[in-house]
Amino acid sequence: MDQLIYTNNSYQTPAGSGTFFAKLFPSISFYTSLLSNVYFSSRKARKGNYDDQDWRLSSLAILRALERTGLTITISGIEHLQNLKSPCVVIGNHVSMMETVILPGIVAQEKSLTFAIKQSLMDYPVFKHVMRSRNPIAVTRSNPRQDLKTVMSEGKDRLAKGISVAIFPQTTRGTAFDPKQFNSIGIKLALRAGVPVLPLALKTDAWTNGKWIKDLGKIQPATDVHFAFGPPLTIEGKGKEEHQKVIEFISAKLNGWQ
Repeated sequence: MDQLIYTNNSYQTPAGSGTFFAKLFPSISFYTSLLSNVYFSSRKARKGNYDDQDWRLSSLAILRALERTGLTITISGIEHLQNLKSPCVVIGNHVSMMETVILPGIVAQEKSLTFAIKQSLMDYPVFKHVMRSRNPIAVTRSNPRQDLKTVMSEGKDRLAKGISVAIFPQTTRGTAFDPKQFNSIGIKLALRAGVPVLPLALKTDAWTNGKWIKDLGKIQPATDVHFAFGPPLTIEGKGKEEHQKVIEFISAKLNGWQ
């Protein structure tokens, strides 16, 4: 059974993972694999047979499809996730569609996971069956007050059941990281549920935004991909200091990857 193998608490795409056709036509090769993966996963989800292990494996298959294009993926700080004794709130910057489909293959190898996602992902053709089967927390992104109530209530419920929650607090995804657009909803949830926060810095702009369909842009194998987990944070007081530490961790990693 496929799984990520870590050396010194990190993973990097092995040399020679790319294939001739995938490297020659990266976007065609990747999207052929992605759409096939989503189709068969969706069929299974509609029948109620798509569980955590299926999600992890299908996510990992997408990661492998990206690696076949010649793209290099690096994952660091995994020990911070592995050593946690409880579920957590994973808080990261939001760059592309990649983290939504790849993160389950990373986190679910260690802990049960779900997402706080925009409602529209629950309505995507075919893909919606996969997302709905994962019992995510759906937010509108148009009503902040209601979204906060939803995340607090449903997020606390998932965490109480031992399911970690991944949250991308930016108002919109993009390659530029603006701390002013990075809200503290994940910190508030962790405080409410009494669980730690796990910072996550992301550089996934190798999967670009599409011209006509935002989620289906070109794959750029020359652009390295990074997932970096930071030390867990226990929320104290109102969490302002911890919120700033998450921002500082992400900013430092992004600056180092330039």
